Amino acid sequence: MRILALRLSALGDVAMTVPVLTSLAEQYPEIEITVLSKSFMQPLFAKMPSNVVFRGVDVNRYKGLGGLFQLYRKLKREGGYDAVADLHDVLRSKILRTFFLFSGAKVAHIKKGRKEKKALVRFRHKVLKQLPSSFTRYEEVFAELGYPVNTEFHSIFKKGKGDVSLFQAIAGIPDGKQWIGIAPFAAHRGKMLPETTIASLIQELATHDNWKIFLFGGGKTERRLLEHWASDYPNVQSLAGRLNLYEELALISHLNVMVSMDSANMHLASLTGTPVISVWGATHPFAGFMGWGQTTDKAIQTELSCRPCSIFGNKPCFRKDYACLTGIKVKDIVNKIKNTIENDTSKSLI
Repeated sequence: MRILALRLSALGDVAMTVPVLTSLAEQYPEIEITVLSKSFMQPLFAKMPSNVVFRGVDVNRYKGLGGLFQLYRKLKREGGYDAVADLHDVLRSKILRTFFLFSGAKVAHIKKGRKEKKALVRFRHKVLKQLPSSFTRYEEVFAELGYPVNTEFHSIFKKGKGDVSLFQAIAGIPDGKQWIGIAPFAAHRGKMLPETTIASLIQELATHDNWKIFLFGGGKTERRLLEHWASDYPNVQSLAGRLNLYEELALISHLNVMVSMDSANMHLASLTGTPVISVWGATHPFAGFMGWGQTTDKAIQTELSCRPCSIFGNKPCFRKDYACLTGIKVKDIVNKIKNTIENDTSKSLI
């Protein structure tokens, strides 16, 4: 049995497929799974079981119906797939899976619960309840194909951590200090703390001599800002543009805790078994996008009647002031960091 799994979206969404696909491959070693995604996602799948193959694709090369048919023909020649698991359910993936359906493959697609999500974020008469996670929705796709999966996952590095030599030249080696990651950026305004809050948070964390702070981000503007924040403190370092994705994953696995917005870095840290203090503004864990293995007791949120107002954080603020984010206090984040470090330290002594 050969299954083609489609997820051609953002980094965080693709990262959320990893626990389910790993468990599927381990529980059904007789099947072969090919993951089709954007090429730069490959490091997420580098430690997969041997019956998983990553197939990178430049989606810009296959535009329109004709382009997608060309991609379908190429995939069909390469794989001869018996089934297609559409873990994305957008127009591009719908067209691809339809081509495979006409060729005789069994097809199943994710049910995103769009109606439930609309009820969660509407302004009046919200239905505030926990929706199924993306992990559960992915599991349902494979169950429909005849392969129910019980997701059991700790880290892409199994029970260990990433190779220190992958980042040693840039970040040094774990030396007994508490390593803390800060990932302050996200794709949309409704997910990000104000820059003044981040600057104050870094300033506060830097006062702890036994803490080493790593700043994560990408892009020219983000890189300049991270380097500016790091420049005043000897124990704060910006990693923007200095490590590739796999090297970052290796370093993240050695963090004691990651502080992240509701963004890709929350999911990257989750894939390495690292505790995450997640910050939620316009979005909410109820939508089902909490990182694998993370819990709401480590989530930072402001309770407002208008929250959540957006599934992805891309809608303008109803109040115009983003109180859901400006109301978050640095001291609350620092206390969560201290509690997480102390809890993990106490566990290690048992």
